[in-house]
Amino acid sequence: MKSFFIGLIVSLVGMQLVAQEREYVIVVHGGAGAMAGLENDQEKAAQYYAALDSALTIGDAILSKGGEGPQAVMAVINYFESNPLFNAGVGATCTIDGTFELDAAIMEGKDLSAGAVAGVKFIKHPIDAAYAVKTQTEHVMLAGEGADLFAKAKGLDTVEDNQYFATPKTMKWVEQLKKESKKNGTVGCVVLDKQGNLTAGTSTGGRFKKQWGRVGDAPIIGAGTYADNEGCAVSCTGHGEYYIRHVVAYNLSTRVKMLHQPIEKAADEIIFGELNSEAGNGGLIAVDKKGNIAMPFNSGGMHRGYLYKEKGKSTVTKAVGIGKTMKVLQK
Repeated sequence: MKSFFIGLIVSLVGMQLVAQEREYVIVVHGGAGAMAGLENDQEKAAQYYAALDSALTIGDAILSKGGEGPQAVMAVINYFESNPLFNAGVGATCTIDGTFELDAAIMEGKDLSAGAVAGVKFIKHPIDAAYAVKTQTEHVMLAGEGADLFAKAKGLDTVEDNQYFATPKTMKWVEQLKKESKKNGTVGCVVLDKQGNLTAGTSTGGRFKKQWGRVGDAPIIGAGTYADNEGCAVSCTGHGEYYIRHVVAYNLSTRVKMLHQPIEKAADEIIFGELNSEAGNGGLIAVDKKGNIAMPFNSGGMHRGYLYKEKGKSTVTKAVGIGKTMKVLQK
């Protein structure tokens, strides 16, 4: 009988060791929306391809050396928040009053710990503040002035002028608030690290011309950001109100965890079934504990990319996309 239990334990341990089929995985997104014309603009498309490549390279440098998921997620999103091409940090879209209010969240799948900030105006890197909320408070979310003051008290990078987040392009929006101007994207990153843990992070400037004080799905745990080692790590982008109503990120993770649905099938059912291009348009990125990924979107396009390393191989596979097709950068 003793040998039976020893054999059972060995078998279970063996199952756990082979459960993670890929050594590590990183998936990123830079927002979804009407991007049909972007693919035909070779110069602009090249800028986005290069930015997505850079983001994946930043994450790979951390994960390949055994760095943990939160390190990679924050480094990648820091990069996006500093790049004016994306709607997060510098380059964020503005409220109807011409000001900038930023949201971010991060969550770890190993213990369901999470942190978020919403409606912040003076935090240079909202994702760092979200992580500080997770690790240095008993709370999950801080909002508005309280979050700004918290970040300053913790010594995080802050700015004196809210217009720091403006770019020449967004300044035109501030001055004119043209009805036809839109920049409703978000940035996100999901990771499976070498330790087998999942992490998800999201950062955004929100919807263009949003009512001041409006909070979308990105900082809401379960709506725009979620991670559970037994389910998957998810970061969403799109019309936030619908993602909140459908609790999209948690919805996907639960389908994987409880219904044992393949991650791609579950994600497709949510994006193309529960949501639709007329209302809840957008997309998401996700990775499960085996390294399987999903990147569906029901909008005209989504800035996205992935990189993974198979066990026992020295090379990584990397690809990026804007529209319907993916461009393989390395294999």
